[in-house]
Amino acid sequence: MRLRNIPRAESVLKACREVMKEPALYRGCWDKVFGNENPVFIEIGMGKGQFLLTMAEQNPDVNFIGIERYSSVLLRAVEKYMERETQAPANIRFICMDAADIADVFAKGEVSGIYLNFSDPWPKARHARRRLTSKEYLSRYDKILACDGVVEFKTDNRGLFEFSLEEIRESDVWEIKERTFDLHGDEAMNRGNVMTEYEEKFSAAGNPICKLRAVRKA
Repeated sequence: MRLRNIPRAESVLKACREVMKEPALYRGCWDKVFGNENPVFIEIGMGKGQFLLTMAEQNPDVNFIGIERYSSVLLRAVEKYMERETQAPANIRFICMDAADIADVFAKGEVSGIYLNFSDPWPKARHARRRLTSKEYLSRYDKILACDGVVEFKTDNRGLFEFSLEEIRESDVWEIKERTFDLHGDEAMNRGNVMTEYEEKFSAAGNPICKLRAVRKA
């Protein structure tokens, strides 16, 4: 899908101090960026930012970093953040980058958890390695997650979800801790669930939401 260029995006992102302009400079020292040693959770493909902003507001003792590849998309999240003015949570940062480079930005064990919400399904088989739950990306996550780190994935795309389950099952490193094909109908897994904009839209249309949690094998 071709994204519409928004001329003001670059200037707005540049002006926002919470947008990290050269994120690789902070590899291994994100605790200094936040000024504390609280756990760091990242969302890859944060879209308009509703999920991460809500998580940051509800969990002040956790640091959150939203990663988005396109400036025109990240702009929406940053503007939503800036609208909060004095009420904006201090425990959030933003990065505009390709997630394939996350090992250049985070050191081994520096990240406690990764959220993947309604990621691009890349439906063509030849693009499978670009899916954020492919074995290629699972290998990247292994390089930055803490020993007890977790990967959480939500989607309404049944095919992508089944692909993700299989990639994890075939992994020597990862295992599925929890999974459901109907998140909102699963009382245990839905407890405390924070919805994204897409999740609200898809669930309102009657689409079941799939979710999994993956951890390292013991």
